[in-house]
Amino acid sequence: MVTPTATTASRPAAPPAPPAQAGGDLAQVQRDLLALDLPCYVLRDGVLRDGQQVRTSTDATQVGRVVTGGGQVLAAVGPRPAHALGDPEFRRAHGVRYAYMAGAMANGIASARMVAALAREGYLASFGAAGVLPARVDEALAAIGRDAPGSPFACNLIHSPSEPALEAATIDACLRHGVGCVEASAFVEPTAQLVRYRLAGLRRDRSGRVEAAHRVIGKVSRAEVAERFLRPAPPELVRRLVETGDVTAEQAELARAVPLADDLTAEADSGGHTDRRPLLVLLPELLALAERIRREQGYAAPVRVGAAGGIGTPAAAAAAFALGAAYVVTGSINQSSVEADQSDTTKRLLAATGVADTVMAPSADMFELGVEVQVLRRGTLFPGRARQLYELYRTYDGVDALPADIRATLETRVFRRSLDDVWQDCVRYFSERDPDQITRAADDPRRRMALVFRWYLGRSSGWSIAGDAERAPDYQVWCGPAMGAFNGWVAGTYLAQVGNRRVVDLATHLMRGAAYADRVAALRAAGLRLPAAAAAYLPAPPPNETAVRRGSQP
Repeated sequence: MVTPTATTASRPAAPPAPPAQAGGDLAQVQRDLLALDLPCYVLRDGVLRDGQQVRTSTDATQVGRVVTGGGQVLAAVGPRPAHALGDPEFRRAHGVRYAYMAGAMANGIASARMVAALAREGYLASFGAAGVLPARVDEALAAIGRDAPGSPFACNLIHSPSEPALEAATIDACLRHGVGCVEASAFVEPTAQLVRYRLAGLRRDRSGRVEAAHRVIGKVSRAEVAERFLRPAPPELVRRLVETGDVTAEQAELARAVPLADDLTAEADSGGHTDRRPLLVLLPELLALAERIRREQGYAAPVRVGAAGGIGTPAAAAAAFALGAAYVVTGSINQSSVEADQSDTTKRLLAATGVADTVMAPSADMFELGVEVQVLRRGTLFPGRARQLYELYRTYDGVDALPADIRATLETRVFRRSLDDVWQDCVRYFSERDPDQITRAADDPRRRMALVFRWYLGRSSGWSIAGDAERAPDYQVWCGPAMGAFNGWVAGTYLAQVGNRRVVDLATHLMRGAAYADRVAALRAAGLRLPAAAAAYLPAPPPNETAVRRGSQP
């Protein structure tokens, strides 16, 4: 079933002969390639002749018989189990079995249930704390610790320039619950709270080396931002934290010897906050930058660099590892999983998504700065309405300055209530979450308008999570093209149905498929051509499990 285009033999080759024709048992080829813990050999029996068959085997004894009988070993690939992919130091440092991470999805979509399920199986996962009230973050971290006792996991820390109190509350919760890792996203500059977390875990081990008990994974898409994570914490922030008593003088001294982050995720074309940069460009750039700064700073090892954005198929994961990624990060595909805190309505929308069904729209958390997020376009009017609100914010000085016809349209079609009522909602909301927001807007009409418009942007994701049927046209669904790629890969398999998309299954098949793709690539590099049917890994349901469940059709 394998056609040689170049001969790699274990002994001198016979005189040139016509290429062997593809033949043999396709199912056997797939079984041999899927035996990831065993080497796989490509064999040609006997004396060369036209139409001779080529086959595979994982049996070393059989290989010996073929060679003794005048046959050839055309190529061989070694064992490549899924847990061997990526950087072993990533697995050791985080105490996980796989170089795989399920990234945070805001508003708790990356739920405590999701994180615990992955943690129990040896995968790193990050709770989606962004946009979640402190009390709920506290509850979620406690639940993960209870449901996956002793298993490592992470919590997202999103940069919130308009709501700094939330950063402090998230770090307080992480310290209170002994969370050993934070995934820092949307940062442009390090903040005091991020540095506080990092430094509070610094100490010397018995050999005198600096040990970081609090690990930081920085998610970046620009080299200038990456550099801030690759270098030690800014001295001015460290001094301030010492003055406030948040870190000790010894920890401040140790901070000079370690980078701010242990790992750096190169975030390419992802859902949510993204610059939509090509991974083929971004990942090599950050790998080179990490090594350069390692030499400058004298670190024993460089900061590990992983890959995110567009990781929705085994081929994509395998390509990222081949480029040198220490680990891979998935996001969009997990939003359609059983454990995601997302409505069934939205999960069905996601399961029908293609690779071109996403678009950029203004973000709620950085609305005033003009920052955008990648969202689902198909099945929702949110992207166009969000862009309209941002243009109005740029054009007018406040809600009262809006022309009467525009205001009426917003109240009837977009907000579906008066803007004055929306402002009162904002007052009640921020009085609990961050009272300083209301104080700062008291004498600033334009800031009040921003908070009113952010009400819509913030509520739109909540309507999606709750499955509010009346607000379906306004769903904001963070999504990247990986979702469409995943749907194309699993079409016709048991994972095509939403009700079968358990998050551990997604991770398992993605990593197993990546290891399979790695073996296929090695055979191709040896000059062998595999038929498409043998080269593709398709997910099969676990044994003795019903693949299709009631109500699971997308």
